[in-house]
Amino acid sequence: MADFMVFLRRFFAEPGRVGSIIPSSRFLCEQMLRSVNWDQSDVIIELGPGTGVFTQSILQKKRADATYVAVERDPLFRDMLIRRFPDMTIWDEALKINEYRENAGIGKANAIISGLPFANFPEELRTGILDQVQSALVPGGLFITFQYSLQLKAELQQRFQRVEITFTPLNIPPAFIYTCRTDGTGSRHGA
Repeated sequence: MADFMVFLRRFFAEPGRVGSIIPSSRFLCEQMLRSVNWDQSDVIIELGPGTGVFTQSILQKKRADATYVAVERDPLFRDMLIRRFPDMTIWDEALKINEYRENAGIGKANAIISGLPFANFPEELRTGILDQVQSALVPGGLFITFQYSLQLKAELQQRFQRVEITFTPLNIPPAFIYTCRTDGTGSRHGA
């Protein structure tokens, strides 16, 4: 209930930055994370973890020696995450993930898992974040995000070699899950 109240307050305070009034369901979480090869993932980045619904599962599933970093801009959500997961690294700007990664000496990510509400973002911000995502992934890396519409489909299909879309009605609201894979060479699809 506490997470619900925080989401509700943040949604009304910044509806363009917070995509829902409630945290994601465990069903959505399970579907989002099912494609990650945890044994082969050295670096995992989570964009927009909010209150940490996916974070908890990622931390349980990742290898002990794998690097995990969260990127959360909202100060209230960041404070909650720090209290819940005191040892985790949190960056605050998705437009700077490659800069942060390089400064920290962290390699490219095998998986980037996103809860960002791309449909709410202006085109320039959405494009900037997706550019960062693409350049932060290893060849063959995964970008997994969920949205409440198919609005992002064409853009992701232009950027990634393979885009699989699944749907879960067991979330409020129901959500589309995009599982996107870079090609094995790291080049942009369609570029």
